[in-house]
Amino acid sequence: MVDDYLDNFQTLVSDAGYTDPQTLVVKFRQGFKLGIQNQIATMPYGRLANTDPNAWHRAARRINQACLTNEAFQSVLRSTPSGPTKTVSARPLPMSMVRLPPALPLLVTPKPPPPALSMGVPMDVDATRKTRFLSPRGYY
Repeated sequence: MVDDYLDNFQTLVSDAGYTDPQTLVVKFRQGFKLGIQNQIATMPYGRLANTDPNAWHRAARRINQACLTNEAFQSVLRSTPSGPTKTVSARPLPMSMVRLPPALPLLVTPKPPPPALSMGVPMDVDATRKTRFLSPRGYY
């Protein structure tokens, strides 16, 4: 469809003698399919210049191909029979009717044993007692 339009457009432009790029874009937009023409003109990013007819032709081909692909996708969706639909209750089920999945066993990794105490120097128990019974002024 777009290729046919472009072929006819090129022939007419050549016969008319148009060479100004802006005039070519205006004429292209006037005769082209409104939906695709609007999509090109209102692109939010990468807006095409009104002085680049080749960019408009490429964009028209891309958008037309996307439209044809989407139409094919939609026709497959419409022709695919859907099975019976399941209605969902609006009320929640009572807890007595809810079955929870079985609990998964927890994987517990044992704690490593505390490090062994070294056989170092024995404590001086008497040194600890001496400091405990001293008053702040050094009296008993």
